[in-house]
Amino acid sequence: MSNVDFIEVFPSVLPAETCATIVARMHDSAQLQPGRIGGGVFPDLKRSRDLSLEGRGDWADVAQALNVAVYGGLLAYLRKYPQALVAPLMLQVPGEDGTLRRLSAEDIAAMDDKALGQLARTCLRPGAINLQWYAAGEGGYPYWHCELYPRGADCEPLHRHLLWTLYLNDGFDDGETEFLFQQRKVAPRTGDLLLAPTAFTHTHRGNRPAGGDKFIATSWILFQRAETLYGGG
Repeated sequence: MSNVDFIEVFPSVLPAETCATIVARMHDSAQLQPGRIGGGVFPDLKRSRDLSLEGRGDWADVAQALNVAVYGGLLAYLRKYPQALVAPLMLQVPGEDGTLRRLSAEDIAAMDDKALGQLARTCLRPGAINLQWYAAGEGGYPYWHCELYPRGADCEPLHRHLLWTLYLNDGFDDGETEFLFQQRKVAPRTGDLLLAPTAFTHTHRGNRPAGGDKFIATSWILFQRAETLYGGG
């Protein structure tokens, strides 16, 4: 597995027509707010107009469509990198005789979609989705950053395992998602899904689009909290 960078792009996971509908609804929405990072608005680091879908019933259909699209990409990612589940969690399942045995990477790779999906839902959970609008020539997230950091009493950002971005449009120049250490730029293509780890190893930035506005949906795949995974308070 030489030259593995753990950055995966899954093409056309969401139909172009669905992406265009989401963009049109963003254009018509009065709910967009200045983009936030780390709990604050810092336009020198990130300049965008954002809409969090968390708790918005009128956007529930969009959140559902995005989560379904991401779910398919997640299963494919876990098949390619089963260590994403095995390495951090040391999973066990009952064997034929009822005694527990450790799951291996080979076990996960051999699972059908139903079994793998059940395991993924047991261990992981979706994050709140954020829709983002970057204006041509000025919008962007040019600050080199990662997605894993301690913040808040519950340290929720520390549960982030994978980041995802679903590109809702193209037809502009630049605007890539650029990864620092991997020296890789991912160009936006309508309906494509990007998945990558959240830690500092995958420090990245969102370059400014030129010649047209850029629209994306983005969130994380998080670990279930310890009390869910292991019980207790």
